[in-house]
Amino acid sequence: MTPESLLASGVPLALAEVVSAEGSSPRDPGAWLLVSAAATAGTIGGGRLEWEVTARARTLLDGADSAGVIALPLGPALGQCCGGHVRVRLSLLDGAGRRALRARLAEAAAARPAVYVFGAGHTGMALARALAPLPLAVSLVDTRLNHLEAAPPGVEQVLSAMPEGVVRAASAGSGFAVMTHDHGLDFLIVSEALGREDAAYVGLVGSVTKRARLERQLAREEQVTAAGLTCPIGAAGLGDKRPEVIALHTAAEIMAAMGAASARRTVGEEPLAVGSAEDVLRGERLAWTR
Repeated sequence: MTPESLLASGVPLALAEVVSAEGSSPRDPGAWLLVSAAATAGTIGGGRLEWEVTARARTLLDGADSAGVIALPLGPALGQCCGGHVRVRLSLLDGAGRRALRARLAEAAAARPAVYVFGAGHTGMALARALAPLPLAVSLVDTRLNHLEAAPPGVEQVLSAMPEGVVRAASAGSGFAVMTHDHGLDFLIVSEALGREDAAYVGLVGSVTKRARLERQLAREEQVTAAGLTCPIGAAGLGDKRPEVIALHTAAEIMAAMGAASARRTVGEEPLAVGSAEDVLRGERLAWTR
């Protein structure tokens, strides 16, 4: 159940929020869990910690406990071996609390970085499905309405006869993953994205040969270079070319690139080089910040 649907249900709710976390803990301060008598939404880390907090929240809902902060050592007493220490605030949500949580959800949604997937074919649709549950504002762009209609929930459908115009209108720090049904259109969109110089990620589905052809075209036209381009995306699934596998690896690349861009904005460091899919999945070269 989503937080929005649980808030809209009108049932009594308790909120559990991590207020401090020391040592090895599953979530940081600010993480929260919404609890009703029959459902939960959000997470403070899962496992026995979340089971214990959910049980305490429900005793609060039943009137058998009082609101306040509970201390939870993540050791043998809780059946966990993390070794950290977490303090969680439990409270009943009244009307003002519900409005405040809705405002927090809206603020978080508005702050999500934008990712545009160009092409609603097999790989583009698989990538849209992989990105949909992540903390991103995902748009699927195509020139064909009948392809867009299969977009997963939460993904914006953008019908455009000139997809390069979507690139121009995108906000700074956006990500662009390009996989249309037309190589010429792919190159046009990628050239536009590379020319912005503020994109967090520019990826192109294809092969080493396709990248080389694009580089030659850019050189002839004396426009931008392909230095900021990831191609093939997802390292072509590390040898597995099924759309869903490529989408999984590409989603990891995009999340890592978005995290690196966020870190640069925060601390003003030099851009990090985008590594291979193995680097991304192991986290060796790209930083991710929450």
